[in-house]
Amino acid sequence: MGKAYLTGDFAAVPDEIEAHDLPLTGTLPPELTGRYFRNGPNPKPGDDPGHWFAGDGMIHGIRLHEGRAEWYRNRWVRTRHFTENAPFLSESGLDLTAGTANTHVIRHDDRIFALVEAAYPYELTPELDTIGPCDFGGKLTTAMTAHPKLDPITGELHLFGYGYFPPFLTYHRLSADGELVESREIEGPGPTLMHDFAITERHLVWLDLPVTLDLDRDSAMPFAYDESYGARIGITPRAGGETRWFEVDPCAVFHVGNAWEDEQGRVVLNAVRYTGETFTGLWEGISGRADLAGAAAEISVANPYRWTLDPTTGAVTEELLDDRGVEFPTLNETRVGRENRFLYTVGVEQIVKYDHLTGSAASLATGGRTGEAVFVPAEGAISEDDGWLLSIVTASRGSRLLVADARDLKEVASVTLPRRVPAGFHGSWLPDH
Repeated sequence: MGKAYLTGDFAAVPDEIEAHDLPLTGTLPPELTGRYFRNGPNPKPGDDPGHWFAGDGMIHGIRLHEGRAEWYRNRWVRTRHFTENAPFLSESGLDLTAGTANTHVIRHDDRIFALVEAAYPYELTPELDTIGPCDFGGKLTTAMTAHPKLDPITGELHLFGYGYFPPFLTYHRLSADGELVESREIEGPGPTLMHDFAITERHLVWLDLPVTLDLDRDSAMPFAYDESYGARIGITPRAGGETRWFEVDPCAVFHVGNAWEDEQGRVVLNAVRYTGETFTGLWEGISGRADLAGAAAEISVANPYRWTLDPTTGAVTEELLDDRGVEFPTLNETRVGRENRFLYTVGVEQIVKYDHLTGSAASLATGGRTGEAVFVPAEGAISEDDGWLLSIVTASRGSRLLVADARDLKEVASVTLPRRVPAGFHGSWLPDH
């Protein structure tokens, strides 16, 4: 049996293709006029990157226009890692132009960026051609997270870079028009895998958890769970000031749902949480050292979880919200940093919607490996969940773009894609207007 991240649903596709006038069942909402882009690892034919996370980035794009699926195309991101096989990590540090750009794809100030947390963003055209690395006029001097947070009120993009060498954590802020206007070091963390973070109206929220770096580890991604490191959540005032760190039970987190300040001024953080055991099982699978199909190594082994942090008293409460395994939390992004009622996640062949007000959950069976469900607000939306969910679903018969009503989780349309799309990471809806 080959390595799990090179086989089955994870197997890379060997080339770039394009197809037009895609087959469609159901009815696409005409207001969904734009592009859905999704990123993920796709090593070149014959390459073994040594870890699922280390494959070259490939964007899969679907163009929707007034009820039609006009085209599909897939393109590798032409990073220096892809074109020159340049290593992104050595004993001397990171080469910020040599990352794989394989994790997320976003748009800010009408510029499209493919992201990976160990390098600069790579700018793309709307047709998925690579423009090149971006350091925002020389002002970005660290890597850029694959999970920046757009403040829906100010239009600013908040981001950070974590380092394998000091400084271990640096916060950055882009203005609404794409200028890097602030950078500052956040003191405290060590060399840990800090994949995501959160913002509230007044704070930045950091996860300093025990997935630690050791360059002597024999791995393309030299991280491992080390409970002795401890676990902390940090809160930094957005306006400036010291970071307050809160000790929490040891765990691992890849993805944050959202965070906000409640009426008592406490910071509430929702995320999907791994135990040390479930994280290690997953990591062994995506490192090729174990069977990824094993139950302990499935992607969906994290649980929805909540931390409530009181800056006044220093108290922390922790709460398991659901015992089912899910990942890739998303929300209506007009609620980023503000209290949100609904959270969307994916589990084994399903989309799961959580209602934080009632504590209930609903699900939609998808019939295949289900990618992150991206929320798109409806035109003239009158409620937080008034909109659509877009997800690429892959099964033995191939892949499709599923479109569901986010209110009742009813499937409204399915676009048949011209090829199998490998399991991947994150994507975005880029409307024309």
